[in-house]
Amino acid sequence: MVAKFSVLLLLSLCSVLFTVGLAGQAIHNGKWKLLKKSIGVSAMHMALLPNDKVIVFDRTDAGPSNLTLPQERCAKDQICYAHSVEFNPGNRNFRPLTISTDTWCSSGALSTNGELIQTGGYGVGERVVRRFKPCANCDWKEDQNGLNVPRWYASNQVLPDGRVVIIGGRFQFNYEFVPKSKIHSLPFLEETRYSVYVPNNLYPFLHLAPDGNLFVFANDRAILLDYVNNIVVKRFPVLPGGVSRNYPSTGSSALLPISLVGQKSSGSNFPAQAEVLVCGGTVADANVKADAGVYVPATKTCGRLVITSENPKWEVEEMPINRVMGDMIMLPTGDVLIINGAAKGTAGWGVAREPVLSPVLYKPWHKESSRFEVLTPTTIPRLYHSTAHLLSDGRVLVGGSNPNANYNFTSLYPTELSLETFSPPYLSPSSRSRPLLSSVKPGSELGYVQKFYVEFRVNYEAEKIYVTMVAPSFTTHSFAMNQRLLVLDMGDVRKSRTKKPGGSKSNHDYSVESFAPARPELAPPGYYLLFVVCDGVPSRGIGYFSVQDSRYVLDNIWASTCGLFSPRRVAKPGSTRFGLVLRFRYPAIFDVLAGSFVPVRVGFYSAWRGRVGNGR
Repeated sequence: MVAKFSVLLLLSLCSVLFTVGLAGQAIHNGKWKLLKKSIGVSAMHMALLPNDKVIVFDRTDAGPSNLTLPQERCAKDQICYAHSVEFNPGNRNFRPLTISTDTWCSSGALSTNGELIQTGGYGVGERVVRRFKPCANCDWKEDQNGLNVPRWYASNQVLPDGRVVIIGGRFQFNYEFVPKSKIHSLPFLEETRYSVYVPNNLYPFLHLAPDGNLFVFANDRAILLDYVNNIVVKRFPVLPGGVSRNYPSTGSSALLPISLVGQKSSGSNFPAQAEVLVCGGTVADANVKADAGVYVPATKTCGRLVITSENPKWEVEEMPINRVMGDMIMLPTGDVLIINGAAKGTAGWGVAREPVLSPVLYKPWHKESSRFEVLTPTTIPRLYHSTAHLLSDGRVLVGGSNPNANYNFTSLYPTELSLETFSPPYLSPSSRSRPLLSSVKPGSELGYVQKFYVEFRVNYEAEKIYVTMVAPSFTTHSFAMNQRLLVLDMGDVRKSRTKKPGGSKSNHDYSVESFAPARPELAPPGYYLLFVVCDGVPSRGIGYFSVQDSRYVLDNIWASTCGLFSPRRVAKPGSTRFGLVLRFRYPAIFDVLAGSFVPVRVGFYSAWRGRVGNGR
């Protein structure tokens, strides 16, 4: 009897320890939080604006949503439904927006003035360019003839000159620009099409290389495109494995962090290295088999390629989990979060099974054997037409999933209207406290590679500090368009200690000398969140860093929470050369709490003063 009791006691103790261990693991491996059970529409597309609001929309031909528009926006005696909302992650409020043309499977990017440019779609929406300004009570504006040809399942990228390129789309083997100009043929898109009905090359992955050319990946291979002269500069090797990576065999891709460390000694000639990561997808005929009721397991493989190498070769790795339709989101630390998707089937209506509930963290700077880490699972399946997006506070917003032809709440995988956030492990209570940013100095004009100072406080002595800039993306169909992270060059790090009142512990204050990117090929026009990372824990994004082309002048645009960098590029009188000016409006912490802002200016010195490498 004593022996039996001892065994039971031991088993109970083991059970308690196992439960405690799982609880600790759940904290360490990230945390999920439901923000809104329903926003009335399913988040097929998502974009973060410079005012910290998120624009969400699906498609207007999906039938009634669960959100109606105000009667004044509808025809007389008609009930009309919203298919877009503006969501505020800070207070979880949302308001309906009006879209009149179909945005089904469209694309987008933030313009140089912080406006969302949204392109294409289906039917009467296929040639439309839509714009949304980040201002109170603003709504969509639509240009019915903004594109030359229909763009359905195309991809966008902001370019160094401030334009947006739109590449591909169903039956479109070409590219064009916003503002509108002529079409350029791109036979590569026809070469990579698997079949008319299962293209496996839609929503091509686009990444701007440090030399200003465009990396274009479709199906299982890639090119480097000189889009100005319409020349294929380089053809990269086929990604091994016999797997298709683009819609409908949908994988995902991310441009890994571009390190600018050492840039200050090279100026605009800094030879930055760029690596692309492509993960997930499935075999080419998986969509055909899924239509017949056979759901093929997705791949575990990822390919990693140094696209700036003279002789690039794919490095193939394996994820811990098979995944198709996963999103790859750059975190402020430089790690990649792989989230959403399924373990079997493909993208499309009702052709996927076994939702993958666990995100995976990819740590690109670790050894190959320790790069992947499985994180805490959600309880909500996020399949076809789901999205994810980094927020300025370091969390990841997750929404959508509608593998149905319309809004259907009784199917095997119902239409999902909720929004939730995932807090990565660096936000765990067991992690060190976050750096608290206090200012950016000197508050005057700075030039390309010109130094500025980021000041912050932590309650411990930091060992590893770096500064990152992250471009907010436009996410849809498992691809975060225009996503980009730069690790800035740093100089001196100055620190001091102050004792906390009434205690023995001290605060540690730091001033980090940092350097702006050297040229627009490294940091194309647009908005960037600025983070300080201390021992793996990022601060909140303090504002929006914007680099502008000379044709774009931006002023008096404000971020709602953290301040805003606004740019102006100016010419020396009598000269055609241009210099860059950045203005930084930074709110003092107490003014943020009070709801007001104190402007402080940070800008770029002009090129003719000899401090800008680009344009000399």
